[in-house]
Amino acid sequence: MQDAELRELITFAGSLADAARDVIRPHFRAPLAVENKKNGGEFDPVTIADRDAENIIRERIMEKYPEHGVLGEEFGHTLSRNGFTWCIDPIDGTRAFITGVPQWGVLIALFEDETPVLGIMDQPYTGERFTGSRFGATLTQGARTTRLRTRACAGLDGAVLTTTHPGAFGKKSEHEAYLRVAAQTRLHRYGGDCYAYAMLAHGLIDLVIETALQPYDIQALIPIIEAAGGVITNWRGGPAHHGGQVIAAGDARLHAAALAIVQPDAE
Repeated sequence: MQDAELRELITFAGSLADAARDVIRPHFRAPLAVENKKNGGEFDPVTIADRDAENIIRERIMEKYPEHGVLGEEFGHTLSRNGFTWCIDPIDGTRAFITGVPQWGVLIALFEDETPVLGIMDQPYTGERFTGSRFGATLTQGARTTRLRTRACAGLDGAVLTTTHPGAFGKKSEHEAYLRVAAQTRLHRYGGDCYAYAMLAHGLIDLVIETALQPYDIQALIPIIEAAGGVITNWRGGPAHHGGQVIAAGDARLHAAALAIVQPDAE
C-alpha cells in the first residue's frame, strides 16, 4: 500500500470515529435503557449508543468502500471482496459506559487479510484519540497531537500490570496465571478495558494480560501498541488478532518474562 493511500484511509477512519462520537456522547451519563445480550445469569450489556454507533460506522464504510468487509460486535460480519476488513467495537467497555466511568472507547481497525493496517481508539468524553499505523502512534486531543512511546521496563519487579476484571478470565487457571505474574510486579490494577492498552502505548502502564477477548476487542489496539514500540501477542507468543488470550507489554524484555509465566496455561 502506498503512503498516500494509507493516509487517506487513516483520515477516513478518523471521520468514522467523529461520527461515532456524535452518536455516543449524548448518551453518556444520561438516562439509558440497558439490554442484556445473554441469558443464564451472565450479563453482557448493550445500549442504543452501541447499536447506533456501529450502524453509522457501517453505513459510512459501505458508502465509501463497498468492497470492504466489516466485522462488528453488534451486527456481525460482512465479508470482504478485496481482502480489506474493518473491525469495529462501537463501545469497548459498555459496563464502564453505563456506570459513568470514562474507561471505554470506540475501536476501529482496518486489516488487509491477516495484516493490521491501522487502528484507532477514540474516547469521545475526554476527546482523546489514539491512532496507530506504520507511520507511528499518536495521541490527538483537540488541536494537539503527540507521538506515543512505550516506556522501558526490563523486569516484572518494576512493572505496572492491569487487567479489566478478575471475573473476565474464562478459566480459573487463567486467573491464577495472571496472579502469578501480578505477585512479581510493582503494582497491579483491575479496570480499564481498551483504555488500559492506550495507556500502555502512552508509557503509563507496562503490561496488560487478558483472556476471552473477541477480535473486535483487540484488533484496533494492535497497531497502536506496536507503533508505539510495544509487543502484543497471544499467550503462545503468536499473533493476537484473533483475540482469546492476550498479553501486551511496552518492553520486549518484560513481555518475555511475563509470557514465560502464563505460557503453560496457553490454549
